[in-house]
Amino acid sequence: MQITNDIYYIGVNDHRVDLFEGQYRVPNGMSYNSYAILDEKIAIMDTVDVNFTHEWLDHIQNVLGDRKPDYLIIQHMEPDHSANIVNFIKAYPDVCIVSSAKAFAMMKNFFGNDFSDNRLVVGEGDTLSLGRHQLTFVTAPMVHWPEVIVTYDATDKLLFSADGFGKFGALDREEPWADEARRYYIGIVGKYGAQVQNLLKKASGLEIEIICPLHGPILKENLGYYLEKYNTWSSYQPEDDGIVLAYTSVYGNTKKAVLLLAEKLKAKGCPNVILHDLARCDMAQAVADAFRYSKLVLATTTYNADIFPFMREFINHLTERNFSNRTVALIENGSWAPLAAKVMQKMLESCKNLSFAENSVKLLSSLNEESSEKIEALANELCMEYLARQDETANKNDLSALFRIGYGLYLVTSHDGKKDNGLIVNTVTQVTNTPNRVAVTINKENYSHHIIRQTGKMNVNCLTIDTPFSLFETFGFQSGRNVDKFQNCDPLRSDNGLIFLKKYIAAFLSLQVEEYVDLGTHGMFLCSITEARVLSERETLSYQYYQDHIKPKPETEGKKGYVCKVCGYVYEGDPLPDDFICPLCKHGAADFEKIV
Repeated sequence: MQITNDIYYIGVNDHRVDLFEGQYRVPNGMSYNSYAILDEKIAIMDTVDVNFTHEWLDHIQNVLGDRKPDYLIIQHMEPDHSANIVNFIKAYPDVCIVSSAKAFAMMKNFFGNDFSDNRLVVGEGDTLSLGRHQLTFVTAPMVHWPEVIVTYDATDKLLFSADGFGKFGALDREEPWADEARRYYIGIVGKYGAQVQNLLKKASGLEIEIICPLHGPILKENLGYYLEKYNTWSSYQPEDDGIVLAYTSVYGNTKKAVLLLAEKLKAKGCPNVILHDLARCDMAQAVADAFRYSKLVLATTTYNADIFPFMREFINHLTERNFSNRTVALIENGSWAPLAAKVMQKMLESCKNLSFAENSVKLLSSLNEESSEKIEALANELCMEYLARQDETANKNDLSALFRIGYGLYLVTSHDGKKDNGLIVNTVTQVTNTPNRVAVTINKENYSHHIIRQTGKMNVNCLTIDTPFSLFETFGFQSGRNVDKFQNCDPLRSDNGLIFLKKYIAAFLSLQVEEYVDLGTHGMFLCSITEARVLSERETLSYQYYQDHIKPKPETEGKKGYVCKVCGYVYEGDPLPDDFICPLCKHGAADFEKIV
């Protein structure tokens, strides 16, 4: 398969494998991808699984014809990508092997040979010229082995991404990318979110039009979609609204309670309710769904003063992969000494930013009136935000929404007549309560100030502490005049027609401007409240919490220059030009401080 004028796919499909890495079901097989770059010099990118030696070598020969390869570039030493290094050298003994220092140490372990006579060791930023094509190597340690490199071809704007952006499934089978890519990522790479985030930051500085992974299809269109998925997965943020019910049941009574809860969740507007019987389901799929959706219910029996083995295995998978930023509810069953809830909660102690539901359910052998009422209460708690989103079930005059206002960070939404807009502000306050009046202060240079002056209305979304930094990048570091901040968004709207967020908010207020006060650089909007909804009991986001826990710490070690106090961008050099504008958040030199 020809990818560009000079780059060819020479990989193979494997339909013999039933369990990838001995544990992941792959009903549609696997692909082991390899690539050839034909230039003045020829480079082969990675090998394939040992069971496909001759098929792979045939592909190389068919593409190269009478020519011989000059380089074999090994990005990752797992045997499904490196097993044929020795066979390749036998076929092409004059080739030079290109890889990282750690990879050559692994070759010694695998093959008893580190190829010291004919190798090129590369590291971060090293380059290799093939003629027209200039390759740049980028280190990607622990994505998901320590020796990994990825390779960027500036000529074709193509990234050879190693295991990144891979998926289960052979290339001759049609299936949605996200489902099997998610299961692959969470299962295999999920523990290493911080390392993936580092690689994404490096990739953001490259102009990429094609991604060539070592498993799964070549990605050429809508790359923003794939990058957004990887950013969500690697930052451990929920991907979709919904509730996963993961359970084990010995005699069926715990299952009955779970099925009753599922019915109530659906009736109360939960958009996705997913059930997994952990004794029978694909465990990898259950784990992937727990990371995909925003809430998780764990239901199991007390078993030998512990919990049922399949539930223990499931929770171990979660904690090993840094499960975080979710709401968790517990259902336990026990005939004489229920301990399951206590055991499950202790197992999850290492997880970050978990919110446990106030309502838990205890079954004494089977459902009764009391435990059924507890399930009703749990369903109401878990569906609070879903009920508040729907016009027919929302309390639109819940002025306790005002209690969510503090010295925090808020997303103010508006509409300019053609598209929706939003910006981050930290100046929202209640000024009177008879009648209720709210003041919002906005810099005059912000496009939102211009819109609200014209339209006289806005929504204030009270953000919560689980808000990811990506939301601040979207709404705080760019102007709505130049970009559509809600592009590809499926919005919810209040009665005034403006957007309110589906998640990451505790409440929102719809405001009508009554007076305007000119404060020089800023304008203050004094507003009445036309609608107020409370969507969750999650803690609202203070400015200090954002600084301490959400805003990434700038990477200033070993650097000299200035750092942006808003987004952390580092300007290396001295002095900082007076007219310098931060390329990330667009703030000026006044918002930079000298690195000390």
